[in-house]
Amino acid sequence: MSLDTYLRNAELALSAEGRDQALTLVHRLDGLRPQPQQRDLYCYAVPELGEGGACSLFGALADEPYDLGPILGGRNTANDALLSLLDQAVDQVVAASGLEWLGIYQARHNVQGEPVLVKLAYRGAPSRAEFPLNADFARLSNNCSVGLTGKGRLIQSVARYLAQGGEYYSCDPKVQAELCIPLFDEDGAVLGILDAEAFAEDAFDEERLGLCIGLALWAQRLLARH
Repeated sequence: MSLDTYLRNAELALSAEGRDQALTLVHRLDGLRPQPQQRDLYCYAVPELGEGGACSLFGALADEPYDLGPILGGRNTANDALLSLLDQAVDQVVAASGLEWLGIYQARHNVQGEPVLVKLAYRGAPSRAEFPLNADFARLSNNCSVGLTGKGRLIQSVARYLAQGGEYYSCDPKVQAELCIPLFDEDGAVLGILDAEAFAEDAFDEERLGLCIGLALWAQRLLARH
């Protein structure tokens, strides 16, 4: 999918500077190769969920880490490679952008058969592993709204957004700005999302937007093959 098609489908705008950032990043990430795992990329810590599982309890970790093995169909060479490439790519973009949180999610059915967004790779504070892909959860979750509609969402100020009547699912109270954008297959169906968060308002300038959109372009090609 071309950059222009992606921007049109996601209803996003990007300056010439941002476009250069995006395409340069895609070219650089195309050079990544799977690496031997220095840590278990299948397992990560997650917060405890509040009553009814509607929200995460910030700062309170669940006793057991989340294991991607079951939802990915097991631990195997193909999944090892997928997680290694995504982990390296997220690491590079965080290093280049200085973002406080960045994650890539894939749309899948969990072991209970429910449609969810599952977090495959991230940097930042622990956060929930699965977001239910349904209309009820989408009313308060940007991740789910973008996952259902395929339309990107940029919130440059959480405080201003709330003051204007917006609903906001908050995992970390330090987050002041968020960018949530879709990942597509070649037919325009939503494969997942990219979520980025910053601890300062108006943090998503054209450089950061370009880096995030470049990562989305690269990641969606990878997920479409998996």
